[in-house]
Amino acid sequence: MDNELRTQLIAGLKDGSIVPYLGPGVLSDVFSISTGNPIPASSEQLIIGLNEGRPMSPKLMYEFSRAAMNIELKRGRAAVMRFLNTTYGDTEWSRSALHDWLKKICPPYVIDINRDTQLQTSYSGKPHTLILGCARLSGTDYRFKLYANNGERYTAITPEQAIAGQPILFKPMGSPRPFPSYIASDADYVDFITELMGGFAVPSFVKTLRHNKRYLLLGMHLNRDTERMVLSDLIYSAAPSPCGWALIEKATDKERRFLKKMGIELVESGFAELMP
Repeated sequence: MDNELRTQLIAGLKDGSIVPYLGPGVLSDVFSISTGNPIPASSEQLIIGLNEGRPMSPKLMYEFSRAAMNIELKRGRAAVMRFLNTTYGDTEWSRSALHDWLKKICPPYVIDINRDTQLQTSYSGKPHTLILGCARLSGTDYRFKLYANNGERYTAITPEQAIAGQPILFKPMGSPRPFPSYIASDADYVDFITELMGGFAVPSFVKTLRHNKRYLLLGMHLNRDTERMVLSDLIYSAAPSPCGWALIEKATDKERRFLKKMGIELVESGFAELMP
């Protein structure tokens, strides 16, 4: 990555014209404080963690949502939720270097498809709005939960109560805090993506905010359809091509084709090159 592009990206992150889109790779340097084990972030890591340290069949190992659906059918949805709560809510993890760097920049809008709490911790002490994805709920058309943080605690709010100008943290796959909400199994994704395509998984104020934004994909790989579908809908109404950049060191042909189709410029560098 050349210095001119790096300067452009950092300036855009600071002024909000570029939105960071965080994938599993940003957690690659995170470890358990007590055991030293890496945080389950990638699809394979999550599957092995969910299956008590054992790999599953090749078909189920392809994607976490498949494995989660298998466990849900055998042991119930609660088993998947317990694993995610224990992993991301009850375990103490070291800090990600990328999250510490973002904390200093404090982008006004961040999308994070991980289910951990590092992003929320980066904004602790600062008023912000949190959006958590949810699925398979009755009594509502929405597939999100909204919370306002006053710098100390979260309070559930409606879209009309969101305070303009505050940083927005969008975690479409959920988080254990302030109250657990996750998109995990195939059934969750089918429901969430269906409503995402229909416009019911994104608050109205975000639809307005995201118009003509550009995106910076960090720690992302784009070989799986679910992640590609979520990305495509979350960046709807982005700026004209290039509508963003993807920092991927060894992109596959499939990723290259997808990025070209989306109008996202491939930068064959790791996200560590952004940080001093």
